Amino acid sequence: MGALDGITIVSIEQAVAAPLCTARLAEAGARVIKIERAEGDFARGYDSVVSGDSAFFVWLNRGKESIVLDIKRPEDAALLERMIARADIFVQNLAPGAAARSGFGSEALRARHPRLITCDISGYGEDGPYRDMRAYDLLIQCESGFASVTGSPEAPGRAGVSIADISCGTTAYAGLVQALYERERTGVARGLSVSLFDTLAEWMSVPLLHAEHGAGAPLRTGLRHPMLAPYGLYSTGEGEGVVFAVQNEREWARFCEQVLDVPALASDRRFASNGLRVANRNDLDAAIAEALKPLDRAELIRRLAGAAIAYGSLNSVDDLSVHPALRRVVAMAPGGELTLPASPLRWNGETQAELASPALGADTSRLREEFE
Repeated sequence: MGALDGITIVSIEQAVAAPLCTARLAEAGARVIKIERAEGDFARGYDSVVSGDSAFFVWLNRGKESIVLDIKRPEDAALLERMIARADIFVQNLAPGAAARSGFGSEALRARHPRLITCDISGYGEDGPYRDMRAYDLLIQCESGFASVTGSPEAPGRAGVSIADISCGTTAYAGLVQALYERERTGVARGLSVSLFDTLAEWMSVPLLHAEHGAGAPLRTGLRHPMLAPYGLYSTGEGEGVVFAVQNEREWARFCEQVLDVPALASDRRFASNGLRVANRNDLDAAIAEALKPLDRAELIRRLAGAAIAYGSLNSVDDLSVHPALRRVVAMAPGGELTLPASPLRWNGETQAELASPALGADTSRLREEFE
């Protein structure tokens, strides 16, 4: 039994942000009824790498039920209304205004069903000058300035995963758990709205504060931290890379003495504080590179571990697949069984139970009968 056992969510959802939000709710034990068009959530067609199924879809839709509805048809709209009447939460990420035009606007639904919590997920919000702009993950990464601080010094870059969608979906999930707690405590059900742009803009607070109050936004530094040094990927004399991070002056002194074997570097005026090390990064990197020339990767790691300096490897996705820290969970997809990374949440040390992602409309007949 999960923490949200007995909670029912009805969701008109597609793509990533809203499905991720409701996937987290399903993992917590909630019943999630996914409303799909006849052609299905378009994320079903993003790829076919998992035995014919989309990697995005099987990740984001485990534990849900799928019903195909055409809410432009009066009988299907009436069925959806009956489902919502028995639900605790209604989630939708249609274009702004589309749900309201179909008779399922959040404010109207809460007026009809006072204990219903609603959640509207959009690109730029339900109002404002960008309300009707189409919003996909990479577009939001660019519009929010995120891409401008991501990538190499030569060119901006996209985050390697759909970070705008993921951040928005997890924010919506946290908000809905908060709303459920508030309803339990006060009896009041509220409407939540979350946008991809607002979420990623809030994540950009540190670069924005530097731009507005400091010397300017951080520069792109590739696999180097723009505001901490040394912090990034460094190579040994043999060309093998290790990522390591120095966070404070105590670590800096240990790093110089025990890793670089150049204790005098710790008192060098150019490197006497993190701010100075960042300002003199080229000189710093040159000094580190010179000290690392005699070392191979194994010796560098031995020294970093001995000095209690944080370090890691620049792994590939294939490396992740066999990483000793990777926890997996068995899942079922329409094409068969697979394993996925387990939920990051563990309750009393336990990993989530096996969940299945639904075939399109797999539960249509049963749900029509249940809600007649």
